[in-house]
Amino acid sequence: MSYFETVPSGPGLNRLPSNPFKLLDLNYLVLADGEKCEGATGDREFLAVVLGGKGTFVVGDRAFENVGGRANVFSGKPHSVYLPCESRYSIAAQGALQVILVSAPSDLRTAPYVIGPERVATGVWGAANFSRNYHQILTLAGQSDLPAKRLIVGETFTPSGNWSTFPPHRHEKDDLPREAYHEEIYFFKVSPPDGFGMTRYYNAEVDTGYIIRDNTVLMAPNGFHTVVSAPGYTTYYLWALAGNHRIQATADDPAYAWVGKTVPMLKQLGH
Repeated sequence: MSYFETVPSGPGLNRLPSNPFKLLDLNYLVLADGEKCEGATGDREFLAVVLGGKGTFVVGDRAFENVGGRANVFSGKPHSVYLPCESRYSIAAQGALQVILVSAPSDLRTAPYVIGPERVATGVWGAANFSRNYHQILTLAGQSDLPAKRLIVGETFTPSGNWSTFPPHRHEKDDLPREAYHEEIYFFKVSPPDGFGMTRYYNAEVDTGYIIRDNTVLMAPNGFHTVVSAPGYTTYYLWALAGNHRIQATADDPAYAWVGKTVPMLKQLGH
């Protein structure tokens, strides 16, 4: 079973080369000016996150024009569009357009909506050389008016030389409030694009590392995971989770959990 892939980046809708998930899926849409992609959500909900560029999204009888605007993922907060189940949609590019579409099974009948940059919460997780910046796009945090069945989506930016998602965590069983079952996918970009990062992924069957470059993905149906950026480079990853609850609860690897307990002290010291 493959847990790490490079998503194709050709024109049109690019699919995962393999998919170990029961719930999650991801497509990478690349359109030139004036090009259009059409489809249907079926029995799934989608969140379309604009990585770069601008487009018009038509979902059912609703049209959302001029969605997007940032040049790339490193230049501002995103615009996103929620596409409910049983909807037909089209996405038309106004200039070059790149969009990630993450999806999960859903029976939630609701209206489509746009999540503008003003609804995206930002902040810093961790401390010292395991601090990273985040965008919370669709996470329930202050978003009770943005309904979804399963999807939880955000973005993380890991600075030069820093670790992210450390201590390594997992979310592989429902044991609330301590842990919630979620599959998770990371879609990576690197700045400058000739750089790299690394990720460690491990569970009962595998313990391995992967090299992060543009358009690589880590697929974590279970197990622990963590990320590090090479010095001089920033890594970005869009993260999407799907499970039985839209509640985030993770379990740190007990071997490294002590590191997480140092965060309040490090922040007090200005780190």
